[in-house]
Amino acid sequence: MTASTPVPDESLSVRLWRKALSRTADSAAPLMSLSKPYVDGLETLPRDGRFLLVGNHTQSGVEIILISYYVRHAIGHRVRPLADRRFGDMRGPQADVFAAYGALVGSHDNADVLMQADEPVLVFPGGGSEIAKFKGEEYGLRWGDRTGFARAAIRHEYPIVTAAQVGGDDLYTSFTSRDGTWGRFSQKLAERFSGRTDMALPLVRGIGPTLMPRPQRMYLRFGAPIETTGRGDISEDEWAETIRDRVQAQLARDLADLQQLRDEDPYRHLNPLAWRAATMPPGDPVR
Repeated sequence: MTASTPVPDESLSVRLWRKALSRTADSAAPLMSLSKPYVDGLETLPRDGRFLLVGNHTQSGVEIILISYYVRHAIGHRVRPLADRRFGDMRGPQADVFAAYGALVGSHDNADVLMQADEPVLVFPGGGSEIAKFKGEEYGLRWGDRTGFARAAIRHEYPIVTAAQVGGDDLYTSFTSRDGTWGRFSQKLAERFSGRTDMALPLVRGIGPTLMPRPQRMYLRFGAPIETTGRGDISEDEWAETIRDRVQAQLARDLADLQQLRDEDPYRHLNPLAWRAATMPPGDPVR
């Protein structure tokens, strides 16, 4: 694994957590083999590590682990996530784990620091608002008019690689809609305590009426790099919006393709009897 951008005044606790997380990642191969995630597009990743990964958030958050694990094993670079600004308020052990994982709070300055060091960076333009999914919002992209990730990539001539993840929104089912009684009440609570209505929480269930997550295979696709150079004679704002729209369109297409693949996969629910019949990427050696 290549060296990462040094962090000044790093505490002993953070260094110890980093060692523990690294060892956990190195020993995760048997678990990955057993659950057999469907992963394709790794061959498209720029080997020098200079690229911006743009993904979709799910209710489970498993996409952060999967993306980081497979990129690290494919090209030897540790992925540096840029997280929602609220994570900057964490203290104690949570903050140490956050730092040990290599994450930084999403900001222009932090993006610049990582890109100047040629690190692979991971962002979720939907932020925390994409995690809590109400009924019918599964695998939706809630980006609004955000172009910050595109502007950062353009400034540093970083290609953008989409990372579409399906499966994380299938562990739980929301049975409340955003415009229903609970949804409206939850949005008012969220606004009162966080100042943001998009942080409202739905009511969900897993296996039966419980909160035990359903067994679910994960599907991950890395798209072909999208170049951010060659603006031509259009304005900076127009170019940033163009790049954002291209990235969002590619990610949405891959999410739709993966959902269709999931629906036809015999191993979707991790049934051991269907393990050998699991759908695999074309050309996979264990196919």
